[in-house]
Amino acid sequence: MSATRPAPELPEPLGPIVDAHTHLDACGAIDAASTAAIVDRAASVGVGQVVTVADDLAAARWAVRAAHWDDRLFAAVALHPTRANALDDAAKAELEHLAADPRVVAVGETGLDYYWPGKLDGCADIETQIEGFRWHIDLAKRIRKPLMIHNREADHDLLTVLLDEGPPDTVIFHCFSSDTNMALSCVAEGYILSFSGTVSFKNAHELREAARVVPDDQILVETDAPYLTPHPFRGAPNEPYCLPYTVRALAALRKQDPAELAKITTANARRVYRI
Repeated sequence: MSATRPAPELPEPLGPIVDAHTHLDACGAIDAASTAAIVDRAASVGVGQVVTVADDLAAARWAVRAAHWDDRLFAAVALHPTRANALDDAAKAELEHLAADPRVVAVGETGLDYYWPGKLDGCADIETQIEGFRWHIDLAKRIRKPLMIHNREADHDLLTVLLDEGPPDTVIFHCFSSDTNMALSCVAEGYILSFSGTVSFKNAHELREAARVVPDDQILVETDAPYLTPHPFRGAPNEPYCLPYTVRALAALRKQDPAELAKITTANARRVYRI
């Protein structure tokens, strides 16, 4: 994301749409007023409900507070796989408490990230990530909430851990970024695939092919803001209001009417998150 690129203009309204995964704290929300401003901007173009997601304990605390400030906002809590080395007993106890909050609709984002170990200072190693992932799977099953997965370059191991542990009833692959074979494997298991602005990138050939094979009842849309701003605004700051750009790009790929795809993904999000 470039600090020099201006924010995208408001898209033509499309909706209602649910942003299935975003990070409002990283978008600049700090209190009820600034949070409402971002959600209002999204609502003005049809994005009527938003799930803000944590990747560390501070973000988890904030997400739960924010979800109580605004009825249009929901939370997901977990430790990001790269931060799995912070998952000590105290962190587990706090996450269990936060995850039980009625405004929390998923355990996430958790999973495996094989890109950052060795590149990012303090990043959890693979063994620690797998251990943390197993704990989050168990938590999701115990509290009967969806498991929201971050997967980066770890397709095989991630599916293996899920199979070994036994997944919860609902598994969401946020910001799906793999190929058609992985998409079909996930679909066969009944998992939900969520697509972000990356599906609009012209050079994301394998991902764009994968997006075509996902059944209507297993697809979600998200921003993952403030990152992954859809084409033609790639590199500019992202926010939930940008989601209609992604829905229109995804609809074009799937040869669907954008308004119909908006209805489909909204119904799926409300079913999956029970909102």
